[in-house]
Amino acid sequence: MREMRFDSVVIGGGAAGMAAALELAGRGLSCAVVEREGHLGGILTQCIHNGFGLIEFNEELSGPEFAERFEEKVRKTAITPFCGTTVIEMEQEGDEKVLSCVSSELGVVRLRAKAVVLAMGCRERNRGNIRIPGSRPAGVYTAGLAQRLVNIEGYVPGKDIVIIGSGDIGLIMARRMSWVGCKVHAVVEILPYPSGLTRNIVQCLNDFGIPLYLSHLTTDIYGKDRVEGVEITPIENGALMTEKAFKIPCDTVLLSVGLVPENELSKKMGVEINPMTNGPYVDSSLMTSVPGVFAAGNVLHVHDLVDYVVEEARRAGAFAAEWLSGKRSAKEIRVKAGPNVRYVNQSRVDPARDNKLYLRTLIVKNDAVLEVKLNNKVIRQARKSHVQPSEMLSLSLGPADLEAALQAPDSTLEISIL
Repeated sequence: MREMRFDSVVIGGGAAGMAAALELAGRGLSCAVVEREGHLGGILTQCIHNGFGLIEFNEELSGPEFAERFEEKVRKTAITPFCGTTVIEMEQEGDEKVLSCVSSELGVVRLRAKAVVLAMGCRERNRGNIRIPGSRPAGVYTAGLAQRLVNIEGYVPGKDIVIIGSGDIGLIMARRMSWVGCKVHAVVEILPYPSGLTRNIVQCLNDFGIPLYLSHLTTDIYGKDRVEGVEITPIENGALMTEKAFKIPCDTVLLSVGLVPENELSKKMGVEINPMTNGPYVDSSLMTSVPGVFAAGNVLHVHDLVDYVVEEARRAGAFAAEWLSGKRSAKEIRVKAGPNVRYVNQSRVDPARDNKLYLRTLIVKNDAVLEVKLNNKVIRQARKSHVQPSEMLSLSLGPADLEAALQAPDSTLEISIL
């Protein structure tokens, strides 16, 4: 069994993993990136649509173009990539983390490091997660699998499509399937508002005349050997209106019903998981409950844009480098979600430095107010023309905002949407 030692190891070679690794390498630390696919880039390699890089590169790129720019940077450093390699176990031995990995090329490999950055991304929820009744015919796919089939493998999974859920991948696939000559009959969403970004509703549905059924539940999938149709039932005042149910004939169903951070490995090591995000709890330095293990990107919480993933991962890499150098926060303030806020990441802030927080609202509202309280005293208010759960909000707080916390022994920061 081969064994190698690095200052740090990043698990996941997508946008988050490469950004974190570049930050660590840029600070003079040895770093390995472990990626289970045969190449770096992660999910970006199958996202051939544009809309990436507007913040990071100030231009519009496709997913593969965005990934390629980061991969080129990685190649110019001393970062060691282990592609086609899967981490099966992560243990603590003394002051080191030991990652047991399997690779078709190298066999079993053990990587040792004092700091680890989790950047495994997320996976799609499937039919079993949402328990749609009906038989089990061929023709039911997650939207991401359909995206891979069309964009990478060159297969068209069906001709008459119904998409269940209005997540961004499903919306993008509604447009993609229309481009390849399929008929997308409908997008069906159980919530009274879309789950994807507004721009994707406009560009992927409205521009193609694809109907969006809000407050509708898929109550059955028909077909024995192949999907033949779905039954859709409206929801009114929280009740299923079975008498108003209708059928849509189709041969293919795509599921776009949410993403789940990929944290099975994290849980095995004892990382504490936030039930609101399904990602790790992290402190002001993006460190998990296990000292020396950091998390960023979609493994921490599901992001809207890859540009935000990169920004957060850079900070995780920088914090990991500081931790390796012995730097620790003198004091941290607990952060909690207030009224109308589903979650806030991180769970703590450091009053002595700048902090970047991400949050999601529970409500849809025009002319909303983002309010920040420190020990029940309002320290910041910001007007938002529109908020909705599908669009992530961000907030920056620095020493000037949090100065009062330095004198209070047990401070709490509360963030609300009013």
